[in-house]
Amino acid sequence: MKFYRFKDGIDKEIAIGKLVCLARTYRKHAEEMKTFTTKEPLIFLKPASSVIFNNQSIIIPNLSKCLHHEVELGVVIGKKCKNISREKALNYVLGYCITLDITARDIQSEAKKKGWPWSIAKGFDTFAPISDVVIKKEISDPNNLDIILKVNNKVRQKSNSKFMVYSIERIIEFISNIMTLEPGDLIMTGTPEGVNEIKKGDVLKANLGKICSLKVDVR
Repeated sequence: MKFYRFKDGIDKEIAIGKLVCLARTYRKHAEEMKTFTTKEPLIFLKPASSVIFNNQSIIIPNLSKCLHHEVELGVVIGKKCKNISREKALNYVLGYCITLDITARDIQSEAKKKGWPWSIAKGFDTFAPISDVVIKKEISDPNNLDIILKVNNKVRQKSNSKFMVYSIERIIEFISNIMTLEPGDLIMTGTPEGVNEIKKGDVLKANLGKICSLKVDVR
């Protein structure tokens, strides 16, 4: 079992639950992947065992020869919720973080060609680096947060959560109408354009505005 690390304001252990991830939430990213956004959110799951923290390492698995970075806003759920309206959705949020959804792109591409599920491409250990969590009261509007990723000090991805197709409230409403969200669950809200390959020795630095940051390397 893994536990969140908090920037400040929380003095108790909160276990990391399921990771609910979204795809195609930024139009420009959908375009670069030669696909399209959808009316309803597309979701998939990553295991909690894939989580690592600041100053830890992404491990390249033997099964893959091509890893891609995807920087994302993370939303940590603080209270159990089911069938929640978007008007009340933020009442169930504990805090926010910056995350990386690491993808074995070669495995995912092959699975897509064959019509297979691609959980393997997303679920390896170390494939979900997350920053310390900032509690909700420190963020006035989660729908207007700068998101940036640098690899070896060069900007790879730079956007803002306001460019997402769906609001945070809409995302929570949608997911909670499918599955119960429980304290400690993490919603990874999808990545903007600029995804690219990472290799052994790379250093990744992600920032959620000036609120929180994440630094990991690849080995």
